[in-house]
Amino acid sequence: MTQQTRLIDELNTLHAAYVESINAAVAADDLSRASDLAAEYDRDAIMLMAEREGRQDLLAHFGLDQDGRRLIAHATPLRDLVKRVAALRAA
Repeated sequence: MTQQTRLIDELNTLHAAYVESINAAVAADDLSRASDLAAEYDRDAIMLMAEREGRQDLLAHFGLDQDGRRLIAHATPLRDLVKRVAALRAA
């Protein structure tokens, strides 16, 4: 019998990978890439949860279609953080 990975463990792994990539982009002063990565993380995390929970019907509430394409951009804590870093760097 194979043991399925818990959703929270997959989300933690996903988050850690994106944090590392975003930190590298910020360190390289590539805030546009950091912003793109923050958006990608949001989409990937939402898609993972919808897939694992069988709730693709809720994707539209997060501004996504069934394939994970962005319909509308929502503000999220990670995106807001990247915007604050960009504002600080610009000042």
